[in-house]
Amino acid sequence: MLPQEFHEYFGLAQLVLFLGFIMLGFPIAFTLMAMGLIFGYLGMGERVFDLLVQRTYAVMSNDVLISVPLFVFMGYVIERANILDRLFRSLQLASGGLPGSLAVATLATCALFATATGIVGAVVTLMGLLAFPAMLRAGYDPRLAAGVTCAGGCLGILIPPSIMLILYGATAGVSVVQLYAAAFIPGVTLAMLYIVYAVGVGIVRPDMAPRLPPEERNVPVATILWSLLTSFFPLALLIASVLGSIIMGLATPSEAAAMGSLGSIILAVVYRAFTWTKLKESVFLTARTSAMVCWLFVGSYIFSSVFGYLGGQQLVEEFVKSLPLNTFTFMLLAQAIIFILGWPLEWTEIIVIFVPIFLPLLDDFGVSPIFFGILVALNLQTSFLSPPVAMAAFYLKGVAPPHVKLEQIFAGCMPFIFIVIFTMAMVYIFPELVTWLPETLYGGPPPAGSGPAVFEPPPGGFQETEELRIPGFN
Repeated sequence: MLPQEFHEYFGLAQLVLFLGFIMLGFPIAFTLMAMGLIFGYLGMGERVFDLLVQRTYAVMSNDVLISVPLFVFMGYVIERANILDRLFRSLQLASGGLPGSLAVATLATCALFATATGIVGAVVTLMGLLAFPAMLRAGYDPRLAAGVTCAGGCLGILIPPSIMLILYGATAGVSVVQLYAAAFIPGVTLAMLYIVYAVGVGIVRPDMAPRLPPEERNVPVATILWSLLTSFFPLALLIASVLGSIIMGLATPSEAAAMGSLGSIILAVVYRAFTWTKLKESVFLTARTSAMVCWLFVGSYIFSSVFGYLGGQQLVEEFVKSLPLNTFTFMLLAQAIIFILGWPLEWTEIIVIFVPIFLPLLDDFGVSPIFFGILVALNLQTSFLSPPVAMAAFYLKGVAPPHVKLEQIFAGCMPFIFIVIFTMAMVYIFPELVTWLPETLYGGPPPAGSGPAVFEPPPGGFQETEELRIPGFN
């Protein structure tokens, strides 16, 4: 075992080595477990294997995470229900008179469909096959069309019911229901700002977003209403039922996700898109995604426990506290770090590995973990849009016509990154955007500092039969 005086330095070495292995392309979950076990064995001996068993069982039996596979399954079933083309067509007819109507229809479709699925890659890919070519055929600038498709497809990680908010709630030890209520207004605000930008481009630069021909704008009202009634309203009713039952306290996220899964199957049957093959594909993809999430959590909690035990967390806290920071500068520093981490890393790694480093510091600066989580959720929109990783851009490039360059997609995403940053500034200046709905429904979010405590060994060390404590679950 390592001498006590070297623990802090080995904790930092653990973090640096992990980042190095990730940059080399090693699998995230198993790299986390390997780093945690190796440095844990050096720091606490064979008891690290007890930690492995206890944390694996704790993650697999965590009630909060039950809703993850259910929401994922709901999304995959809806994705295969052939509703997206109907939805896009109906919203295109409804917005035909607006400048940039195809961009508006794309963003509205993405917002609703992303809410139903929460799977960014699926939404961007499907809209890249459906809406992106339609905008190009209508004469849209490829940069605007690409930015609209990518930004709209990323809304699912913010607008409830969001898988990301579930993982943040489990990591921070805060209520997922209150996170959903807090995220609702910022999520809708961001979607509306996207639409305002698209309409503005259509007005100022009609060459980038031409109006549709008259025969596609002058559609009878009865046709529009019937199209909305058979596509928009069924999906909107399903989402409203799931989300409303959670926010109003009628059901837990897991119960609402189960009912949403059943509703998605009924919707697929009604649209005559339900087959055993599609059901089997949805189950397989759900199992694969859920397994990734669970093992990522196991690895991250072993890693963070060992990191805290070795004193790495304490070293980070002491360093941050030594800086001349107030609440504003601390939030600015934290969000800047998360923004930069979004370039090489995906949001899952940021949520389960790096966000917990900031959580114990929230109490010192008087920041609610709910408020911090919504800012992080907004910030992580940029991780899908900003190069060099920009997964949404690569998803779209995979299905875009060959003449559309990756540089054009990146350029199209840039205005939407600035819109995200502007929305974050609005949320910070007007915190009521986050706090009003939770305060109205539940009497307010949890107080600042109600996140998990720092991992510390008990006085006298661990006993053989003593359970190792870990942030977020104890």
